[in-house]
Amino acid sequence: MSDPRRRIPRTDALLALPPVTEARERLGDTAVREIIRNAQESARRGEISPDDVGRHVADAVRVHRVSSSRPVLNATGVVVHTNLGRAPLSAAALDAVVAASGYVDVELDLHTGQRSKRGAATRAALLRACPAADDALMVNNGAAALVLATTALAAGRAVVISRGEMIEIGAGFRLTELIASTGARLHEVGTTNRTHLRDYADAVAGDDVGAILKVHPSNFRVEGFTRETSLGELRDLGRAHGVPVIADIGSGLLQPDPLLPDEPDATSALSAGADLVIASGDKLLGGPQAGLLLGDAELIQRLAGHPLARAVRADKLALAAMEATVSGPRPPVHEYLHADTDRLRVRTENLGAATGFQIVEHDGRVGGGGAPGVPLHGWAVRLPVSAAQSLRLGDPAVLPRVHDDACLIDLRCIPEADDPLVLAAIKQAAFGA
Repeated sequence: MSDPRRRIPRTDALLALPPVTEARERLGDTAVREIIRNAQESARRGEISPDDVGRHVADAVRVHRVSSSRPVLNATGVVVHTNLGRAPLSAAALDAVVAASGYVDVELDLHTGQRSKRGAATRAALLRACPAADDALMVNNGAAALVLATTALAAGRAVVISRGEMIEIGAGFRLTELIASTGARLHEVGTTNRTHLRDYADAVAGDDVGAILKVHPSNFRVEGFTRETSLGELRDLGRAHGVPVIADIGSGLLQPDPLLPDEPDATSALSAGADLVIASGDKLLGGPQAGLLLGDAELIQRLAGHPLARAVRADKLALAAMEATVSGPRPPVHEYLHADTDRLRVRTENLGAATGFQIVEHDGRVGGGGAPGVPLHGWAVRLPVSAAQSLRLGDPAVLPRVHDDACLIDLRCIPEADDPLVLAAIKQAAFGA
């Protein structure tokens, strides 16, 4: 009896199939050959028929992506979702990234043909968006901004910080450990719930201090019998002793947002007395991953001239995306935070009516450590919890919120044009339709 494995198509025959020939330019030869090898091995193991190898390969190359990252529709109601890459970029930022993906004048003055300062256009855009800052510097993330600032200003010296602000950020990283890694010494003052100006004053008078650091707690709140020292008080103390005051505001608002009255912003922090403000670019600002340093021109230049600045500098794609974010239309994060609740309800009711599932009130969240405890009122379609995995594994993937033994679909962070995709995903997950 003839071995059926002899009927497995040869590699060159599979490469000649029209769908495969078209896919080679899009996917590259390495990826296409890997798909072919996998199909041939499946046939050798008896998992598919040798006669089906060609069809299997053709189907695989049609859906294969070079990148393993999958687009996800965020139906959780969490606007800045860390597990989904935080802020989605605006259309303007996406266009800027595409334009910057080839050769671009990131460090070239086209008028003179000479080398220019990297990121000058992005710096100018940030200063227009935050006029309270004398200068600006962008690095590759918020932690890098803090490391650069403490290295350049306080390596071998003390950084004074309140015990109530010694926070842990994502993935178990602690700001105190980041600071210590720079060679600076932590000088802790006050207690968890109360830190007075005199605590900072005693530290500055009795130690070799390179900087006073005030950190926004971000993802938690301390309430009740509390006391914190204001930036205005710290400004006067710092200037009396020649010590810069750094405010790490975290989530990245450049201007106040009435929706988030307790969330700090760069303009207010600088006006209140901070010499240097540190913020993330991919949270409430709605831009790419970045660390922003805003404030005193002399301090910014010290940081920009430090050797570590080269190691943490932003790449051309992030610089382009940030310029477009702060110069262009409101990014999606802002639109989702300030979504029209009446329109959200109509969309949710339409989705519920089309699927037959119940509509429930549902509070979204800012996410990303921003504005903890601030509810974003809205609605959700309530599905059986059993639908959650099918939604996540569908195409497109839809990430619901699983809560109280239910699978909740919140449309706050989904563009209205994608509502039909959500409807199709629900029907597939719930009914197999």
